[in-house]
Order: sequence, then structure tokens, then C-alpha cells
Amino acid sequence: MGAMATLAPPRLPLPRVSRTSAVRHLGPNWYATVMGTAIVANAGATLPVRAPGLRTACAAVWALSLLMLLALLAARAVHWAHHRDQARAHLLDPAVAPFYGCPAMALVSVGGGAVVVGGDWIGPGAAVALAAALFLAGTVTGLTVAVTVPYLMVVHHKVDSASPVWLLPVVSPMVSAALGPLLVPHLPPGQWQRTLLICCYGMFGLSLLATLVVLPLVFGRLVTGGPPPLALTPTLFLVLGPLGQSTTAATNLAAAAAPGMPYATGLAVLYGVPVMGFALMWLALAGAMVLRARRRGMGFAMTWWALTFPVGTCVTGAEGLARHTGLVALRWLAVGLFALLLVAWLTAAVRTARGLVGGALLAAPPGPVPATARTT
Repeated sequence: MGAMATLAPPRLPLPRVSRTSAVRHLGPNWYATVMGTAIVANAGATLPVRAPGLRTACAAVWALSLLMLLALLAARAVHWAHHRDQARAHLLDPAVAPFYGCPAMALVSVGGGAVVVGGDWIGPGAAVALAAALFLAGTVTGLTVAVTVPYLMVVHHKVDSASPVWLLPVVSPMVSAALGPLLVPHLPPGQWQRTLLICCYGMFGLSLLATLVVLPLVFGRLVTGGPPPLALTPTLFLVLGPLGQSTTAATNLAAAAAPGMPYATGLAVLYGVPVMGFALMWLALAGAMVLRARRRGMGFAMTWWALTFPVGTCVTGAEGLARHTGLVALRWLAVGLFALLLVAWLTAAVRTARGLVGGALLAAPPGPVPATARTT
């Protein structure tokens, strides 16, 4: 036995991994985790029904989203400081660059949550100050990305076919348009309030028109190219983002502008109801595609977070329509969509935590999957 032991190869020490190398492949898509968490708090706190402990739970989820945002901002700062080559590669990668719309939406979403429910924990004054700072930072970032990423797509990227992720950079101004009205009552009456409202309406139009350009390309790609690769199938839910968020923006803007624009409520309902109808149709279509992909072996990926924030915008859109119309059916629609949101968020959160503990989610990504691949 002793002789056999001497023949065993010596154990070599494992290579030491730099702490900064752990974030080398931390892309902007990780901000989707913050967006998906913040929308749970925002949507739950404004549900048209009340349940014991619901608001406290939503405040806790909002606090979690704030901690996630701070941690991710720090990690991405390390990423840019120590892995600038990878950061530049992300900008020049047509599959990754559109996700730079996520940081802006994460900032504004957490800021909106501060006004909606964060004041319960940090006080109204601090909540408004935090919301204003995050709204300003997120809006400037979102407007910059809405121009920069399409520019890169035209000048530098080589794209074979349209993808739902193209909507991410152009929908970020819509998030600002939806949550900006929450700050209107906290501004001095007159010019300040009207200026913010006009800016929000401008971002509403910017994002809506850009969405109307991109959405036909996405649907045309599905019809002519077939289903997306299995791992990318959940990104079909991203189409719900501009639909639900624009409905939320229309109803929130109407509520803020109602004193001076009594017809704004009617316009919001006339816009929101048809758009919500199309959103429900797309929800059914995307859900069927995801179930199909799951039966064919689709495993967990960060794309599963696409099932959270876009669905959450439909919840807030339905809530806004319910407030303006008083229809019980819309209230229960909001409750049903919120239940779906909770299931999607819990599933994505648990699987993400497992992937982080195991290290798989921060590992180097595999080779690119052709965007035109048809799954059968």
C-alpha cells in the first residue's frame, strides 16, 4: 500500500483567480435582475386590491432591488476599470450592445419604487431625493443609449436578422415617461411641473415611434425565419415591455396632467385599451413559444429575466386603466398578471442564485448561436 501511495501524482495547487476576473463577463444584461425585482415592488404596491402585509413585502422587495442596484453598479465599475477590452467588445457585439438599455431602466425603476413604496422605510423626503437622482441619471443614460446603440448598429454591427433585444435601448425613455409623472407633484407649480410633463410626453413619443419601427421587423423575422434558438426564446417577452410601459406612461401622464388637460384621461384609455389587448395576444403567443422551447430542452439562462419586467409593465398598465375606468375586470386582470409576475420572478431569482453560487453564470459564454437558426 505504501509503494502504491508513492506512485500517486502529487496534488498541484489550484490556480489563484483574481477577484476582478470574476466580473470579466458581467454584461449589461445583469441589470435585468434589478429591473425585474423593482417592478415586483412597484406593481405590487399599486395593485387595486389590498392584502395584509402586501405593502410591507413590496417595500422589502424594493429595498432588495436598491441593494442589487448598488452592488451591480460597483461590480460594473470594476468591470470597466479592469476589463475595458471586454467592455468595448460588448459595445461592438450586436447581441450584447442593445442590453445597454437595461442600466437606464434599472435606475429609473428603482427610483420610481422609492416614490411608490420606498418612503415607508427611508422617509418621504429621502425617497423623493433618491427618486429624483435616479430618474435624472437613468433618463440621461437612456436618451444617450437610445441614440448610441442604433448608431452602432448601423455603422459597426453586422446583423443578419431582427431580434426582440433591439427594443431595449429604445424602450428605456418610455420607462422615464412612465415614472416621471410621479415626481410632478413634488416640483414647484407652473413651469417646473409643465416642463417635466412635456419632457415625459416627448420621451413617450420618441420611444413609441421607435418601437413601431422595430416591432414589425421582429415579427417579420419570426414569420420568415421561424422560432428563435431555444435559449433566446424568452426574449420574445421583451415585446411586452414597450406595450405595457406605454400604457403605464399614458395613464400616469393623464393622472398628472388631468387638472390642466381634462381630456388626457380619455386619450389614455383610448390608447391603453387597444394596446393592452395586443399585449395580451403577444403574451399568449410568447408563452406558447416558451412552453414549446421548454419541452425541447431549453435550460435556464439569464434570458429568463425577460419574463419579469415586461410582464410587470403589463401589470402597471392594467392597474392604470383600472384606476381611470373603474372596471372590476381590469382590476382582476392586474391581479392575475401580478400572480404570473411573481411566479416568473421567483423562478428566475432562485435559478440565478444557484448559478451564481455554482459560478456558471459568470463563466465565459459559449460560442455565439446563429440568430437565423431554426429550431424544430
